[in-house]
Amino acid sequence: MIGSLLIANRGEIAVRIMRTCKRLGIRTIAVFSDADRDACHVAAADRAIRIGPAAARDSYLRPEAIMDAVARSGAEAVHPGYGFLSEKPELPTLCVASGCVFVGPSADRIAAMGSKIGSKLIAARAGVPSVPGYVGGDQSSSRLVDEAQRLGFPLMVKASAGGGGKGMRRVFTAAELLPALDLARREAEAAFGDPSLLIETLVMRPRHLEVQIAGDKHGRVVHLFERDCSVQRNNQKVLEEAPAPNLAPAIRKKLLDRGVALARAIAYDNLGTVEFILEEGEDEPWFLEMNTRLQVEHPVTEAITGLDLVEWQIRIACGERLPLEQDAIREHGHAIEARITAERADRDFRPDTGRVVGYREPGSIRVDSGIAAGSEVTLFYDSLLAKAIGAGDTRETARVRLAAGLRDFVLLGPATTLPFLADAVEHPIFAQGKATTRFIEDAFPTGWTPARQQSRLARAIACVLAAGEDKPAGPAWTSLTGFRILGAAGGPAEARLIVSADGGAPTVVVVVALPGGSRRVRSDDDELDLRVRAVGPEIEVETDSGIAHGMYRRIDDAILLTLAGETYVFTVGSEIAAVPGGAGLASGSGSILATMPGVIAEVKVAVGDMVEAGQVVIVLESMKLFASLATDVAGVVVDVACQSGETVPAGKRLILIEARAKG
Repeated sequence: MIGSLLIANRGEIAVRIMRTCKRLGIRTIAVFSDADRDACHVAAADRAIRIGPAAARDSYLRPEAIMDAVARSGAEAVHPGYGFLSEKPELPTLCVASGCVFVGPSADRIAAMGSKIGSKLIAARAGVPSVPGYVGGDQSSSRLVDEAQRLGFPLMVKASAGGGGKGMRRVFTAAELLPALDLARREAEAAFGDPSLLIETLVMRPRHLEVQIAGDKHGRVVHLFERDCSVQRNNQKVLEEAPAPNLAPAIRKKLLDRGVALARAIAYDNLGTVEFILEEGEDEPWFLEMNTRLQVEHPVTEAITGLDLVEWQIRIACGERLPLEQDAIREHGHAIEARITAERADRDFRPDTGRVVGYREPGSIRVDSGIAAGSEVTLFYDSLLAKAIGAGDTRETARVRLAAGLRDFVLLGPATTLPFLADAVEHPIFAQGKATTRFIEDAFPTGWTPARQQSRLARAIACVLAAGEDKPAGPAWTSLTGFRILGAAGGPAEARLIVSADGGAPTVVVVVALPGGSRRVRSDDDELDLRVRAVGPEIEVETDSGIAHGMYRRIDDAILLTLAGETYVFTVGSEIAAVPGGAGLASGSGSILATMPGVIAEVKVAVGDMVEAGQVVIVLESMKLFASLATDVAGVVVDVACQSGETVPAGKRLILIEARAKG
């Protein structure tokens, strides 16, 4: 067994690996970029070493920087986690050359399966059928267009290297193909350093199934059962579970047998996952790819098997035989994982950034997290913040526990998918185990929007907090700061405030101090009496309907509030100081706004250029994803307020186009 391990990663997976290492008595070394100097994984390690600037290409994606940290720390082994260098043969090759143990498969196995094109050829030789498509070496656009025409639409364009949904685009018509190829190449190059693409027939309503594989250096291969990862957004997984629900025994046997057959075909020698898709109503799982690393969703397999997969990885890498034979590996119960990301689910999962100002994990379920209050969520890395895992003897028990845990999870700061995940887990389609990769479209056909059942109470709480926050914390406030006294001394006082929710239309609200410490919050269309008690960020709210608990933080004029599993952002100011806000630029204004915080990847126009409606004028990158921003008017470019490489916030005007007069 090794005595020290350097973890060539960050965030929740680095913290997760450290947990196993501490149990095994292994000393841990973290690496960090300039953006992660104060990150949780740095604090959790026994030692931490800087490896470069914030951008991943200058830090976490540099094998030589990792090996320099190995040399400086004297680490005996390296664990790559997932993402970054985990599926690059360069790192294990350098580890072997330096006499360091790589906690993962051999470099040649990674190379064999690291290309989706190459892996499909290997699968064919192993008798494992794949989705029909083009996997040739000619990567010219003309050849890809010809192959697309041969296969017919709809299609899926995919990056040959890497995973995580990056470099993937659905294409339904010939007109969409070339723009999709361009964006997929950009994302593939940015995320994996390899722009190679493949084209597949688009399976319209598939389930995404996968088999957890383990192999050792002595020729033994086993499976640790299957997972269902069908619930996805933008081709990235959202909910994962084990075992797969409503899967016929005959299909399950094919799935497991094919996963093992592929792993044996390359003498696989660590943990990995073989991924398949199964068309709704069909019985033939088609091979997609093999991920030669630990998966984000590995906790659900740990929950049903009782095994520590990181420990398995370490023992296999040290040359030990598999801890268990196939017949000794058992499963029990069910587990479901929800990925909590910094995204606006109500705005097509637009990435968000910012400082985490309030954080509290539920105590009822497992949480794997890499953040805490004070953590900074930047646009340099993936949006994954934490994972919530519900488990139980039955799927329904696991589902109910996860839903309750998600409602109790508090994360204030950047927008997160927590409320969406709770709604998704409780949706009848998911509850019945009938989700496909089209789940989000089926469950929320007009897009997901938060329920906001507590909006009336939440607004009242925000106004009371804003009016009285300067008072000392205690059982109750007896007066409100900044209030205009209306009556004699000791009489009632009131504050007139302007409040808006999540950038919406402003409303005038009056907060009146009542005897006994209660407050009356009144607007043109509502009136509510309540008592708010606050101790630090924790609040207790009492109304005629009962008592509720929540958490809040104030940042400048914004009140961030979570209540009964719902999160709100209110802007509150005095009526005198308030500046009426516009509703935003209307469609067809000619203003091109940043749809999310990000980095300008390309400016396609200059001042004076003529453009047509629908023409792409900006390519924006955020968290390794690219978005094309197009003008909705025809006209002339009169202002370009950004340049390539510039970091911009969501909502910034990037380009202004003067519309062409009609006539």
